[in-house]
Amino acid sequence: FFLCNLSLEPAAASKNKVKGSQGQFPLTQNVTVVEGGTAILTCRVDQNDNTSLQWSNPAQQTLYFDDKKALRDNRIELVRASWHELSISVSDVSLSDEGQYTCSLFTMPVKTSKAYLTVLGVPEKPQISGFSSPVMEGDLMQLTCKTSGSKPAADIRWFKNDKEIKDVKYLKEEDANRKTFTVSSTLDFRVDRSDDGVAVICRVDHESLNATPQVAMQVLEIHYTPSVKIIPSTPFPQEGQSLTLTCESKGKPLPEPVLWTKDGAELPDPDRMVVSGRELNILFLNKTDNGTYRCEATNTIGQSSAEYVLIVHDLPTTLLPTTIIPSLTTAPVTTTVAITTSPATSATTSSKRDPNSLAGQNGPDHALIGGIVAVVVFVTLCSIFLLGRYLARHKGTYLTNEAKGAEDAPDADTAIINAEGSQVNAEEKKEYFI
Repeated sequence: FFLCNLSLEPAAASKNKVKGSQGQFPLTQNVTVVEGGTAILTCRVDQNDNTSLQWSNPAQQTLYFDDKKALRDNRIELVRASWHELSISVSDVSLSDEGQYTCSLFTMPVKTSKAYLTVLGVPEKPQISGFSSPVMEGDLMQLTCKTSGSKPAADIRWFKNDKEIKDVKYLKEEDANRKTFTVSSTLDFRVDRSDDGVAVICRVDHESLNATPQVAMQVLEIHYTPSVKIIPSTPFPQEGQSLTLTCESKGKPLPEPVLWTKDGAELPDPDRMVVSGRELNILFLNKTDNGTYRCEATNTIGQSSAEYVLIVHDLPTTLLPTTIIPSLTTAPVTTTVAITTSPATSATTSSKRDPNSLAGQNGPDHALIGGIVAVVVFVTLCSIFLLGRYLARHKGTYLTNEAKGAEDAPDADTAIINAEGSQVNAEEKKEYFI
C-alpha cells in the first residue's frame, strides 16, 4: 500500500527529495526489556524535508508509516510522530518479540537504521530439594537449588549463616523453547550440632531482577546426642550448708528428665537429697555426703553423663586470746575459750578442726596471734614467779621475829614488844635470810 502511494508521486517531487535529503540519516538505539514489560522504539532524523519514516519488525512487517498504523496488533501503539521522530511502544513483550527492528527513511535511495530488541527471561522462584527432616549429626547432606525460565542463564549462590559457600556444583540446561535456561546448583556438606536451626539460603541473581535477587531458604533440623555439665551452687561446700547441683544438658530431642546417682547407686538419703527437675538439692551437708555424684541424660539419639566429686569441708574456727587468773601459788591456771563461727546458713557445728578447712579463706594470721599469746603467757609466768618469791621471803621474816618474842612473853603482844625493843643478846638474835 505504501509502496504504491510512493510510486504515484510526481517525478519532479521525487527529484526534489533526492536533492534535499543528502544529509539526512535515521538514528536508532538498541533496547533491552524484561519479558512482560514495554519496549519503546524511537527513530530520529536531525534534518528532514518532510520525508516519511517507517518502523518494521524482524519479519519485515510494517508497524507504523508516519502516524499510520499498518499492523493490527493491539500491543503496538504510537508514541510520537513528526518529521523528525517516529516513536512506537510494544507492551507485554514476549520472548518471540526479540529481534532486529528497522527504521526506514524514504529518501532516494531509502536509508535505514537497525535497532535490536533484547527480551530478558525472568527466572522462576528457586526451589530447594534434598532435605528430609530430621538429619542425624554426622550425616552427609546434599541440597539442590533449581530455577527455570531465565534468559540469559541465571547465577545461583549459596549462603549459610550469611557466609557464602563457594564449593558448589553448577549445571545449565536449555529449555524446550530453546530461548531460556534451567539452572541448578548442588551443595554437599556434613552436618554437626552447630548446624541445628541454621538457615541455608539459595540466591538467584539475574539482570532482569533489578538488583533484587530471588531467594529460597531451608532451615536445618539436626538431631544429636546430649551434652551434659554439672554446675555446683558453691565451689567450697561446708558442713551444715545446703548444696545445689544443676545438671545442664543440651541435646535434640531435649533429654528429660535426668537421672542422679551417687557412687554408682541410688541417692542414699532421699529426705535430704531432693531432685527437682534438673537440680539435686542436698540439705545440711555432712561428711557422709562425700562421694561422686553422676548426672545422666538420654534422648532418642543416645546417652551422655557428667560427674561431680563432692568433698564437704569443716567449718572454720577462731581461738580467743588466753585469760590468766593470778594465784598465790607458782602454778598458773589457764583457761582457753574456743568460739566456733559459721555462716548464717549453717545448721550444725563441729568441735574438730580440719587443717584444710581454712585453706583459701580470708581470716586473721593465726601464727601472729599464737606468738602474742606465748609472750603474754611467758610474762605472766615470770610475774607470778617473782611475786611468789617476794611473798615467801616476807612470810619467813615475820615468823622468825614472832618466834623470838614468844619465848618468855605471856602473850603475843608482849612477845612482839619484847622482840622489837629488847637489846639483850641482839647480836645473837640476828638472822639472815637469803
